[in-house]
Amino acid sequence: MKKIIDIPKLDRPREKLQRKGAQALSDLELMAILVGKGTKGHDVMSVAKRILKILDSSNANPNLEELQKIKGVGLAKATLIAAALEFARRRIRPEGLKISFPPDVLPLIQHFADRKQEYFICISINGANEVITPRVVSVGLVNKTQVHPREVFADPITDRASAIIVAHNHPAGALEPSKEDIDVTRQLKAAGETLGIRLLDHIIFNQKGYYSFMEKGEMGEMK
Repeated sequence: MKKIIDIPKLDRPREKLQRKGAQALSDLELMAILVGKGTKGHDVMSVAKRILKILDSSNANPNLEELQKIKGVGLAKATLIAAALEFARRRIRPEGLKISFPPDVLPLIQHFADRKQEYFICISINGANEVITPRVVSVGLVNKTQVHPREVFADPITDRASAIIVAHNHPAGALEPSKEDIDVTRQLKAAGETLGIRLLDHIIFNQKGYYSFMEKGEMGEMK
């Protein structure tokens, strides 16, 4: 990963935000702006990357102690990041977003499209087809070992969800589902039927588009 000094000045996070707006920045670039600057031996971009890793593993709800374990993050930076996350949570809540069509959830997960690993996400849906919350279930290759029904459905059961939509990014760029993607979808659909929580769709996405099992008419064929 490039250090901040190796990035052309116009493409550095602050300058890029000024030119293109915050929506044009990646999660890493936005976090680098919050971090502000690195410390000796710890470039701001590498510090931001480590923070993102913790945020993803904790579903953006880390505690101050976790953040301060990152080299280059002291109490001041940790409290700034925690405050920024809580402020965003209060102002921009996914709860209550009405889902008319499963791909309506894409704005909630699109920021994972540029990640270098596969992030498997589960979105809990209530009986009124409203989003309860999206969560990261696993990070890594999508397979039946990592994406086990007990991990996927644990939180939706607690949420009293009536349905879920699952999704994962394809870092390599191709949107066509792999055999593993199909197997995982079939397994989750069967588990959902047993639990009484419907699997509405499995969405594969990248920075250019998405693939929806439901849109392709494949959910009804899963046996």
